[in-house]
Amino acid sequence: MIVSRTAQQCGKADYGWLQARYTFSFGHYFDPKLLGYASLRVLNQEVLAPGASFQPRAYPKVDVLNLILQGEAEYRDSEGNHETARAGEALLLATQPGISYSEHNISKESSLTRLQLWLDACPERENNRVQRIAVPEDKTCTLLASPDGSEGSLQLRQQVWIHQVVLQPGERYQVPLHGPRAYLQSIHGAFTAVTHSHEQEALTCGDGAFLREEESVLLTAETPLRALVIDLPI
Repeated sequence: MIVSRTAQQCGKADYGWLQARYTFSFGHYFDPKLLGYASLRVLNQEVLAPGASFQPRAYPKVDVLNLILQGEAEYRDSEGNHETARAGEALLLATQPGISYSEHNISKESSLTRLQLWLDACPERENNRVQRIAVPEDKTCTLLASPDGSEGSLQLRQQVWIHQVVLQPGERYQVPLHGPRAYLQSIHGAFTAVTHSHEQEALTCGDGAFLREEESVLLTAETPLRALVIDLPI
């Protein structure tokens, strides 16, 4: 089964210094039916104005994946650690109890745009507190994150696989799925998603879709496409 969730259906915020789109309940946006999906708790696309910052905050035990789409960000924690990530990179924070984290747009002239995911972490697992990788722009399929860090991916504290798919118009790519649930997200571009059970949805920039009980999904691009396939067996 596939069920779309368009960008227009998502929660939105515009505070001047921050513009955001929320797939699931977050901040002022609350929908009791959309508190997350399996271990995926947050999927936000946010634009920070030049010089803007998220003030320090504590997290539940989650892995926070930041996919930088434009600009450069700095991440700091209350223990004095800091790390930067720029467009073309993904940075993963393995948050810890009792530690607060902040995010800053380093540039005073340009906006920072990034996609952020929160994934529940298994209580008994611990990984490196900060991981960062370069994300290819021209590779058809890149494994961004996985439970074991295979293929040079970020290592999660959860049974989740996150693939980035990049296609040109008319190209197609099939992604196998590990279990009963997955989520699709168009970062930019329009495409058709066809499941193993032959259901399909047409998605465009910012749209997403829930997948349930499917073995694979076939993406066919109508325009230049960059999308995520978030495989959520648990």
